[in-house]
Amino acid sequence: MSKTEPLKKLKPIDYELVSELIKNSRLSDRQVAKKMNVSQPTVTRRRGELEKQKLLDYTSIPDMKKLGFEILAFTFGKWRLEMVSDQKIEAAKAFLSRHPNVIFVSTGGGMGFDRVAVSFHRNYSDYSLYMKELKEDWKPFLGQPETFIVSLQSDNILRNLTFKYLAELFKKEIAQQKT
Repeated sequence: MSKTEPLKKLKPIDYELVSELIKNSRLSDRQVAKKMNVSQPTVTRRRGELEKQKLLDYTSIPDMKKLGFEILAFTFGKWRLEMVSDQKIEAAKAFLSRHPNVIFVSTGGGMGFDRVAVSFHRNYSDYSLYMKELKEDWKPFLGQPETFIVSLQSDNILRNLTFKYLAELFKKEIAQQKT
């Protein structure tokens, strides 16, 4: 499937399947089928189609605090479009390949910025080195980045990072579609 090929319209069973897999992607097709009250071949067929469409990507979301990370950072920047080139895009990709702790980068909008990056850092020194490199390498192209830092050591975290809550949203939407 190419980047520009549209996703096929999802059926309620697809949302239900995605919901179950968000909650536990380690379940077998047989186990999922039992939870959904459908046949195992139906689950296998629908899962295969969703995988083919690149809608499903299996991964775990570990407790980053327990893995020794202290900081979650949201870094915002303003891309200077007149400075952008294919060469700079490739350099940005190379920068990201050296920083696997950066888990998400995208365009966006708000607060005067048009770029956002989300990253995890073991400690403040690790975060500072990352920001120093980002500013040195990218200031001409990104302007002055700003960061919102979250302490993963805080005792005020009301909801840990997980997608399980979305599974409940899908369940509600499925129920509404069926009525």
